[in-house]
Amino acid sequence: MGSYLKIYTGNKFANFQRWFTNATAKLMPHTIAEKIIAQAANRDTVSPGEIVTCVVDLAMIHDSGGPRRVKPILDKLKVGVWDASKIVLISDHYAPCVDAESAAILKLTREWAEEHEIKNFYDQQGICHVVTPERGHLRPGMFAVGGDSHSPTGGAFGAYMFGIGATDMAGVLATGETWIRVPHTISINWTGAMSEGVAAKDMALKMCAVLGMDGGDYQAIQYTGKAVKSLDMMERMTLCNMAAELGAQTGIIEPDEVTTHYLVEAGVVPGEWQIFESDAEAEFLRVHEFNGDTLEPQVAAPNSPSNTSNVSDADKVDIDQFYIGACTGAKLSDLKMVASVLKGNKVAPGKRLTVAPASSRVLADATRKGITQILLDAGANLLPTGCGACAGYGVGVLAENEVCLASTARNFQGRMGANSSKVYLASPYTVAASAINGLITDPREILGDKP
Repeated sequence: MGSYLKIYTGNKFANFQRWFTNATAKLMPHTIAEKIIAQAANRDTVSPGEIVTCVVDLAMIHDSGGPRRVKPILDKLKVGVWDASKIVLISDHYAPCVDAESAAILKLTREWAEEHEIKNFYDQQGICHVVTPERGHLRPGMFAVGGDSHSPTGGAFGAYMFGIGATDMAGVLATGETWIRVPHTISINWTGAMSEGVAAKDMALKMCAVLGMDGGDYQAIQYTGKAVKSLDMMERMTLCNMAAELGAQTGIIEPDEVTTHYLVEAGVVPGEWQIFESDAEAEFLRVHEFNGDTLEPQVAAPNSPSNTSNVSDADKVDIDQFYIGACTGAKLSDLKMVASVLKGNKVAPGKRLTVAPASSRVLADATRKGITQILLDAGANLLPTGCGACAGYGVGVLAENEVCLASTARNFQGRMGANSSKVYLASPYTVAASAINGLITDPREILGDKP
């Protein structure tokens, strides 16, 4: 026995330890989040709670939190960007400009893009969370960061994407790396199949109501189940986007054929996407179960997405403005929902329905498919693409004491205009149906599917 141990002393024993550790790591079950983080950290395995340094595959910034915030930091450090090809810059918050201040912000953004030779700069082409994937910048297994709290949208594509502040983003832009505390993964499983008039937005609001806005505990949420798998990519984007409203670091869905079809259409080679799935024996911090069969349209009352109830239980509030917009509520699938309700109907007299398509491509596709005309015929007002009223910028914001029903992700006090204004949240189906009646309405009453 002594002679056996002797041969494993020194370097030989160290080599054996490394081999044993690596072999064991490959046998350990991992969640998809842990697999992506381990890959980015050049590790065989990571465990929740560990702090690791990761190589960033993609950094997305926009005009609000981008150049005007990071430029002073990079200039002070006297450094440029680590890899311009891995940076996506999008002007969406202050686009189009409505005053001298917003014009100056966009001017600075354009000058910074030119200075650093940012080829992936999309100026006034739509909302960053929609433009980034539609232009082919996301794929399964990526470790990505965004300068916006709704960056978890990227998780719909099997990427690990989360939001960071300007100081951290400056560090990423300078070095191409960032640190992360490996999160636990919370599983949220949706069984069943949703009925007509019910959408991913309703799923998100229901989870906010049940779990609260801290239910994600700044961990990773993995969405699973038949109801999730049945969603198209744009609906999956809504689900992952609103992981932010659950207080999670990110939301993620395992890639499948639906994912790869979207990516191929966007000109992306998906790669070995099949390896990015949670192992059968992977451990989850918590598992929550929801049933799509019994889900009704939801409405969130002011001033929190968690202040949600079934539309059948919601007060029949009189609404001034109905708003279809934002990264959660104005993608092509969202506009299709609106058109399915509005076709052959009119917006209630004295009410206004405003629609801000999520991107120029969404607007072009909607126009080509006849969706835009249906909206206009019903009396909708078309606004420029971009964040707009969702973030309280530009046209479409609310005056004192006005009430709005919106397809946006948040309804915090004063977010869409005056502090005295009130914002309710709902799916595009519900917003459109309510615009016809002038007050909060169950969309199934118009679609003919109300039980």
